[in-house]
Amino acid sequence: MTHRVVVVGGGFGGVAATNALRSSNVQVTLVDRRNFHLFQPLLYQVATGQLSPANIAMPLRSIFRRRGNVDVVMGEVVAVDPDKQRVVLADGELAYDSLILAAGARHHYFGNDRFEAFAPGLKSLEEATDIRRRILSAFEAAERLSDHREISQRLTFVVVGGGPTGVELAGAIAELAHSTLRREFHHFNTASARVLLVEHNDLVLRMFPEELSVKAAAALKRLGVTVRTGTAVADVTQDEVTLRTGDEVETVETQNVFWAAGVQASPLGMLVARAADAETDRAGRLVVEADCSLAKYGNIYAIGDMANYSHGEERPLPGVAPVAMQQAKHVADCILRKLRGEPPRVFKYKDPGSMATIGRSAAVVSVGKIKMSGFFAWLAWLFLHLLMLVGFENRALVLMQWYIGYLTRSRSARLITHSDAALLEHAKRERSVAADSIETTSGLAAHHFQPGTQPIGEPDK
Repeated sequence: MTHRVVVVGGGFGGVAATNALRSSNVQVTLVDRRNFHLFQPLLYQVATGQLSPANIAMPLRSIFRRRGNVDVVMGEVVAVDPDKQRVVLADGELAYDSLILAAGARHHYFGNDRFEAFAPGLKSLEEATDIRRRILSAFEAAERLSDHREISQRLTFVVVGGGPTGVELAGAIAELAHSTLRREFHHFNTASARVLLVEHNDLVLRMFPEELSVKAAAALKRLGVTVRTGTAVADVTQDEVTLRTGDEVETVETQNVFWAAGVQASPLGMLVARAADAETDRAGRLVVEADCSLAKYGNIYAIGDMANYSHGEERPLPGVAPVAMQQAKHVADCILRKLRGEPPRVFKYKDPGSMATIGRSAAVVSVGKIKMSGFFAWLAWLFLHLLMLVGFENRALVLMQWYIGYLTRSRSARLITHSDAALLEHAKRERSVAADSIETTSGLAAHHFQPGTQPIGEPDK
């Protein structure tokens, strides 16, 4: 009987594991709630209008269309039964002989989940387009305001978290305000926008050598970003954020707070932990053995953001794409070795280095003894991210957008889109007003509503 492998999650780890098993004599089923693989490192460029969502996403079926031993299932995993070797979906179940958990992570508000309503994170395409809407709508609103306090509140952007995502998002917002939008609004100066980057620790990009962290902070300041290190977020509401620096408390009026301060493992990790009697850490990650398997179930593996791997390390491995991809290949090798009757190997992580972009022609790169910042570091960042993108078409489109953007400083994907709920409500309102108009005219010339128009005096919600 063919060995059945179920992979949960279509991110970096899940796709890498499936790829590693694609030519072997096993049957692989890849399960994800979405039908696409998302290149998360470039989400901030979708959020700031430089790239379109389709540029950084690839349908999973398209990736594996030529792999006869790979099935793709779009579904939500709600439970795992390790004894019966079943993955339970919201609408069915899948049997497995080996299970690879690669469901990724979600935002971590450190016990302040109420912040989420006012401070969205950046982990999905929906969140990226929502942040894009918030940013661009703030400038549109400022164009029609005359009160300086209201304009300031609209044009104050607070990014919480000084890791790569926070640094890249803050720099991109500053470039948008100071460069891209500079001549597009006539009643206020877009450069008056205020961008704050808030970091609890003493340095941004703490995973980098200190000299690069200092250079990154300096580059952000040159872009117009106010960097607030040693500062914690005490509270977030719809109209303000409260910051605490030591004993000092400051309230900043803003309607634009974006969260990049931390992540925790997918809730699936806790479900599996209870079912498999496995240990988890404070971030909800499954504590794994040296081969990435669970202690009591050697045929269940956790990788990437779902795994706490501490063997031979000073601290658990970080939740970054290289870790997930290397663990994925290792786990695939473990499964194949077991089928051949060979013992599994201990996972050894090979750190490829770290890099982060700050803005146009500015980045920091740390690879072994090599430490770079500035233009050449930025070129290295561009090259690596193009290589990591899945699909030739996506690589070509992103390269073209980057090239045009570099030459013209433009961002072609600056579209303000609404949620489905908002669009449905808008359509219902138009139909209702149109129906009332037809009824009251009693056969006289009815008021005509063209698609996309709004009743006079009624704001678009």
